[in-house]
Amino acid sequence: MPNPEQPSADLEPQDEFAARTSAAEALPLSERADAFSALHDELRTRLEGGGSASA
Repeated sequence: MPNPEQPSADLEPQDEFAARTSAAEALPLSERADAFSALHDELRTRLEGGGSASA
């Protein structure tokens, strides 16, 4: 099963996010919240200007 916290190097940022979101949704409920929390934290960091993603 793919790890939602490990992005694939060959995907565009939007595709990477979609893939990680999809992988998180496929996780058992007990693991899903942690995966979405990690995605949320990364997005917040990027939006606050601390990430390397460009707009």
